[in-house]
Amino acid sequence: MKALLSARPRVVILVEGESDRAALETLARRQCRDLGRERVVVQAMGGVTNIGHFLAALAPAADGIGIRGIYDLPQERYVRWALEQAGFGARLDRRGLELLGFHACIDDLEDELIRALGVGGVVDVIRAAGELESFRRMQHQPAQRSRTDEQQIRRFLAGRSGNKAVYARRFVEALDLAAVPQPLVRVLASTLYQD
Repeated sequence: MKALLSARPRVVILVEGESDRAALETLARRQCRDLGRERVVVQAMGGVTNIGHFLAALAPAADGIGIRGIYDLPQERYVRWALEQAGFGARLDRRGLELLGFHACIDDLEDELIRALGVGGVVDVIRAAGELESFRRMQHQPAQRSRTDEQQIRRFLAGRSGNKAVYARRFVEALDLAAVPQPLVRVLASTLYQD
């Protein structure tokens, strides 16, 4: 956290983990944005339940620093509670969270990206990464046979450490910019300089 604050960011985007950070940084590059030059930092929190700690740590320096975020809809109560406790508002509903720059992924980032690409698009990305054979082997395991394609993809993404972040980057690279999930688009748009 000290390194984050010593960088004197203009905006900090709080995200649950590394896959969220990878997706946002990749989208920013695709939008021809340089987050470093814009002094926008995407901060992975190591889980949404850590948001209160990050808000508390940012509070002394928050004057002049915009705080934004994306979160998984099932975890909305943590985000709402932490923002209310940190003084960002009272009785925040989803619209109130969005006005603060916090946007929900339904159900989570992986779900958003899989829906945006479609199963065929995801399989194309896995093929391009040279891992289609590995994915097909996993699909034929007895525990996977009764699962939907989406459930199998999610299991594949969770199969190796760091895999979610690697594929978040690849999925965002493969998407048409018009098809990028709205929580990602909106949170980055909320960091643009206001004149």
